[in-house]
Amino acid sequence: MIIDTRTHIWSSLDQLGREIAENLRGRAAARFEYLESAVSRIDAAMTCVDGAFVFGFRSDRLGARVPNEFIAEFVAQNPRRYVGVGGIDPMSGDALDQIESGQRLGLVGFTVAPASQGFHPAHSSAMRVYERCAELGLPLFVSMMEPATPGAMLEFARPALWDEVAQAFPNLPIVIGQLGHPWVDETLVMLAKHRCVLADISGVASRPWQLYNTLLSASSMGVMEKLLFGSGFPFDTPGSAIEAIYSINAYCHGTQLPSVPRSQIRAMVERDSLALLGIDTVIAARHPSVVSEDDGTAAAEFVGLTDRSRIR
Repeated sequence: MIIDTRTHIWSSLDQLGREIAENLRGRAAARFEYLESAVSRIDAAMTCVDGAFVFGFRSDRLGARVPNEFIAEFVAQNPRRYVGVGGIDPMSGDALDQIESGQRLGLVGFTVAPASQGFHPAHSSAMRVYERCAELGLPLFVSMMEPATPGAMLEFARPALWDEVAQAFPNLPIVIGQLGHPWVDETLVMLAKHRCVLADISGVASRPWQLYNTLLSASSMGVMEKLLFGSGFPFDTPGSAIEAIYSINAYCHGTQLPSVPRSQIRAMVERDSLALLGIDTVIAARHPSVVSEDDGTAAAEFVGLTDRSRIR
């Protein structure tokens, strides 16, 4: 089974708040139409995975809101392919109500974005949110909405700041998005330290040299099993992310650089994140195993690649 653990949709970039919307429109003018119409493109992008987590987003500080109702309505159209993750702002006065209403909508977890929402991860108001999620058995996802804007408070984005939270709620699954980029090493230490802290690789897969070094470090630290596959759609697609992942050992060919064990790479891509996070859903595996232990050709065929020489 292949699950994309991080995708985003919106009906308009304006739902991300003025700062983020203007930044995206200014930096990616050529891709503006693609980003603006993410919701209409997600089905085609997800054909090579069995299912996907679809994220909402809320930041009262930035005036951003991809409504949980919007996410729930989208997921309800195809519950065998998608599960919804609600966006919640722990600094809003109705944060706990957001959890209750989101659960009634059928959302399977919630995401917070401390840098965008302007709070320390261990803020007392946020701790009440985590406590309620832990009581309900709902995993917590940590987001860093990109691109970072002037209004984002980067000091609150550091993965190590979740140490106190993980100690207070040792049974609460916490998934750090984008491997905590740019503080990837901090994330790996958190994975090694806390049983229920995990991370997805979205974003990092589009930076192959960083991905290669990160997976080497994760393998040497014994935390590869804590990494989840994620594309970060619409900024990347699962097809291109899978290609990048299965290509990373190309860096060590003909050199003395170490390689990442293919069995660990395959296990990460095919990890059943739904079961790992305790999420009960009707999503079932539709695809066979995509790659053998010693041959990457199947992976190329699986994601529809034409340049199979890149898969080694």
